[in-house]
Amino acid sequence: MYLPVPPQPDCATAWREAMRAVIHHRSEAHNVILDIADPLAGATLANPVVAAVDAFLEAKGVKPVETVANTIFPAALYRRYGAPAFYDRFMKRVLPAAGRDDRWSGYYFERMINMPTPGGKVINQLDDIIDRIADPAVKARNKFELTLFDPARDTSRSPYGGQCLSHGSFKVRKTPSGDRLDLTVMYRNHYYVEKLLGNLIGLGRLMAFVAGEAKLGIGSLTVVSTHAIIDQPRASRAEIKALLVACDGLVANGDGLQPVK
Repeated sequence: MYLPVPPQPDCATAWREAMRAVIHHRSEAHNVILDIADPLAGATLANPVVAAVDAFLEAKGVKPVETVANTIFPAALYRRYGAPAFYDRFMKRVLPAAGRDDRWSGYYFERMINMPTPGGKVINQLDDIIDRIADPAVKARNKFELTLFDPARDTSRSPYGGQCLSHGSFKVRKTPSGDRLDLTVMYRNHYYVEKLLGNLIGLGRLMAFVAGEAKLGIGSLTVVSTHAIIDQPRASRAEIKALLVACDGLVANGDGLQPVK
């Protein structure tokens, strides 16, 4: 069983259409599939839809859009220090302030650059992926996998907390205008009100980083939410539906990005 959302041009529009689809599906669905043609388009607070969602979340006392996006990729840190210096800066300065425990710091980016192995070695998955993509001697262009789920830390009987993003798969796709980098990710659980828009924006920024370092164009982002829910972050169903209506109004008035027809 799956619930496909028609392909959308940008993250804000994909969020609106995914919200609408899952609400119509009694606010819970399995294997929801989203596809975003340009995950960087309008993916900032300058987009009125992003700003409206951000303000809604802040008013409810939960993590705003930018904070959620930063758990996937710390864009400001990268802009300031560049690669590879920002890896070290993240591990030594940002992560200690996150109140991490042995299981989960709340930062997916940590697992991307600091994944321990049973033998005690730590792998920087992103650095390795970029190195292999950029290496012309690497002929297999479909083996750039990113693991977020860690069975040693994430297998428990607790119904709460822990990682929701489980896996990512980068693909190099040839196009008439040059090679482009696509990304497909899988979520084991996905809160569409509190997390989805920030997740999409963070994933787009992650793609931009990998593509830029590997000298590729940016392709499309595909997200599979194996369990999606219209969560209620200290908000009523009526408030959530009013937020969606308000965002639709911003687009209808020409203030936001338009969906694909």
